[in-house]
Amino acid sequence: MKLTATTYSAKPAEYPAAEREWFVVDATDVPLGKLGVVVANMLRGKDRPTFTAYTDTGAFVVVVNAAKVKLTGDKLDQKIYYRHSGYLGHLKSATAREMLEKKPEEVISLAVWGMMPKNKLSRAQMKKLKVYGGAEHPHEAQNPATKEIV
Repeated sequence: MKLTATTYSAKPAEYPAAEREWFVVDATDVPLGKLGVVVANMLRGKDRPTFTAYTDTGAFVVVVNAAKVKLTGDKLDQKIYYRHSGYLGHLKSATAREMLEKKPEEVISLAVWGMMPKNKLSRAQMKKLKVYGGAEHPHEAQNPATKEIV
């Protein structure tokens, strides 16, 4: 008996960047972790039936209102973001509250980056993420669809 069912594997040529979907996600009162998981899955293409782990099949994602993201519990004061310049004694730290006031875009980007696999493909997929602190974004020409996070 011959089985004819085969597994579909997406080819890179089948998903050119010019034909990818664009989505807008509003981060207002959405928990940071949930937002990170949903956006990472959209960037990787895991929400599509044509998902292939080694090919970029994901969409472009625009996150607006990054400054209004919700952190539960005492994370605003207890969560600390570190960065290091590479020089001795140059370790800098900032709480989540300070980061949301100064650079809300970086809070979202770091949360999404934490949900992505650490390889060359995910570094390329992260370039499809656009994060803005306010409600305005310059990507209206792409006619992005609104994605609701529940």
